[in-house]
Amino acid sequence: MPRIAYVNGRYVKHSDASVHIEDRGYQFADGVYEVCEVRHGYIVDPTRHLNRLDRSLGELRIAWPMSRAALMQVIRETLRRNHVRNGLFYMQVTRGVARRDHVFPAEGTPPSLVITAKSTDPKIIAAKNANGIKAITVADNRWDRVDIKSVGLLPNAMARQQAKEAGAQEAIYVDADGMVKEGAATNVWIVDRDGILVTRPAEHGILRGITRTTLIDVAARLGLKIAERNFSVSEMLAAREVFLTAATSICFPVVSVDGQTIANGHPGSVSQKVREAFFDVAEKIAI
Repeated sequence: MPRIAYVNGRYVKHSDASVHIEDRGYQFADGVYEVCEVRHGYIVDPTRHLNRLDRSLGELRIAWPMSRAALMQVIRETLRRNHVRNGLFYMQVTRGVARRDHVFPAEGTPPSLVITAKSTDPKIIAAKNANGIKAITVADNRWDRVDIKSVGLLPNAMARQQAKEAGAQEAIYVDADGMVKEGAATNVWIVDRDGILVTRPAEHGILRGITRTTLIDVAARLGLKIAERNFSVSEMLAAREVFLTAATSICFPVVSVDGQTIANGHPGSVSQKVREAFFDVAEKIAI
């Protein structure tokens, strides 16, 4: 069966899907996006994803392309047409199509909406969880508003490529003070020497990940001690565990950073516990 995409009111073959060359997302990265996991036929954490979409749109002063209820219907239909039971959907909203000009287009210009969906292989994710992944650190060279889930991801793409060329799977951004920020497409967690689960506060300087937010609920349910505070690269390297969270992977243990082994070089027990409990705690809506 061919993949199907939703593009501005139409369901079309993925191979035929296109947007106008003067779409603001193409010209200026003037748009936002969300990626959401689908597991066992359920959309995971949809309310929090739509709430974050609302915030991102509001920060960039882009109008909603349709009501929330209508958007959920389109998401469900896109998933059904692609027969996704385990996988993800990606949705992108831009300021729309207008003559290229740095200032915003005329009021009333309709935003553009694209939604795609695909199945993923749970065995690949399971293998990464079982073996752990490698990461490198990179200096943060992004714009200041990384709290907005913007489609302007060139620095992130460059960081991921740097990680790949170093034989790693993720790049972890570090600020000028040597403090850990977040991954190129993930939030970063450690289990410190006291056994406390630590992640950087999401008030400024990182994206407030949806999986990150739900994982805090999971940790509380499991009775784990949590601290939202800054931590340094040296503390990360000395941690009992390091792991990364994202909607498409939930929780990937990190077994080395910059070539230095974390703890005993194997995935830790805390990341396994929160990963196994995640789906039971997260909000789920059937397709």
